[in-house]
Amino acid sequence: MNVLDSFSLKGKVALLTGGAGLYGRQMAEALVEAEAVTYIASRNLEELEKVAEALRAEGGDITAMPLDLEDESSIQALVAEIILRSGRLDVLVNNAVTRCACADWDQPMEIFDRSLRINASSLFALTRLAGEEMKQQGGGSVINIGSYMGLLGPDPLNYVGTDMMQHPSPIYFYEKGGMVNFTRFAASVLGPHNIRVNAIHPGGFFNHQPEAFVGNYCANTMLGRMANGSDLKGILVFLASDASSYLTGTNIPVDGGYTAK
Repeated sequence: MNVLDSFSLKGKVALLTGGAGLYGRQMAEALVEAEAVTYIASRNLEELEKVAEALRAEGGDITAMPLDLEDESSIQALVAEIILRSGRLDVLVNNAVTRCACADWDQPMEIFDRSLRINASSLFALTRLAGEEMKQQGGGSVINIGSYMGLLGPDPLNYVGTDMMQHPSPIYFYEKGGMVNFTRFAASVLGPHNIRVNAIHPGGFFNHQPEAFVGNYCANTMLGRMANGSDLKGILVFLASDASSYLTGTNIPVDGGYTAK
């Protein structure tokens, strides 16, 4: 196969959880541009449909579907519907996340339990279900979307000169840190079935944060900037495609060198 052809997702079916957020939109674009039959799913079906409509107008094959990651039956129904419609599932991108427990760590256990159910337990359930389908067709690719916060502790110096919270809740660090080793676990379990599991750990996305924060954060990267609306597209297509056919169990920071500094 020509090396450029190996990056194509033509003929593959992809599921992206989320798809209307800062990172989700560009990942939906990437899957469609690489010619995958793409499903995006979350509770916010109205916002997802706006994304899907715009990409369909450009010729993309994309469908917005409902998904409540807190409800196991919703997860099961989504996978079953995709198989019913497309007959297969080649790529799963675990991107959707709740931030319901991110305010601080002085919260009742029930708040943390809900966050863990949506961000961790559902990750296990959806990956297992997708893996069962991929086994039957001889392989696939699972891509977990983590964060640089799963690789490092918080840096209070980023917040100097701002009113932003310097010590956020531990839950996001806990969940994204756990995703690092879950990626390795799932890669080991699913590898014999030719199912690859990798994780992308994005750096901070520029979203009009206070000027002081942006300056502090950028100074901690090697490229001197925050992430933008296209930085994840290339790595996502690479991991979803046959171009990465011998790559599994990896955790890849896409953070401008933040975690390497």
